[in-house]
Amino acid sequence: MIRVLLVDDQELVRAGFTMVLDAQEDISVVGEAGDGVRALELLDAAPADVVLMDVRMPRMDGLEATRRIVARGGPKVIILTTFDLDEYAFTAIKAGASGFLLKDAGPAQLVEAIRAVGSGDAVVAPSTTRRLLDRFAVHLPDAEVARAQTEVKSLTDRERQVMLLVARGLSNAEVARRLHLAEATVKSHLSQILMKLGLRDRVQVVVFAYETGLIKSGRPDPVL
Repeated sequence: MIRVLLVDDQELVRAGFTMVLDAQEDISVVGEAGDGVRALELLDAAPADVVLMDVRMPRMDGLEATRRIVARGGPKVIILTTFDLDEYAFTAIKAGASGFLLKDAGPAQLVEAIRAVGSGDAVVAPSTTRRLLDRFAVHLPDAEVARAQTEVKSLTDRERQVMLLVARGLSNAEVARRLHLAEATVKSHLSQILMKLGLRDRVQVVVFAYETGLIKSGRPDPVL
């Protein structure tokens, strides 16, 4: 059973999500909070596996709450955002969120994302991720970009190929078919990539690929 905490200052939004999630046999909503402060309090009393986190809330916003949850080794966080708040979503992903969903995502997409994150994966929606990073990659500090580009040199050619495809949002199975590899081999390469680059999951691979310039705005399909 995947335990979910809902964090959103709109009660109707929480009610809608609860109705969808509680209808699933493998998902249970263990709590609801209207701001980040209350979310942290609830996590102390009722542990969760996944937190659905709004970004703009009173008292403590989703960005700060995500930082604190990640810092103390808490559950995975999925950011809920509307497109005009993408800057918050980008910063939250950098802070350690395992992905993000648009608030108008359909029930099937919401459930699929929770199951993926609950199983230890991360949510990467290629189209919205690309639009978000295209918009904000230009604001990344030059020193950080230079450091990331240096770290890429530690990857083998095959690891670099895998990283680029993962950064496009492909699953391990899709990467395996594209590169004519076994899926277990792709998983092994991905583990090496995460270790060498000091990254946590697939979402951070996407961010890293944009930081290094391996994927550039207007070029969604990098040359392998």
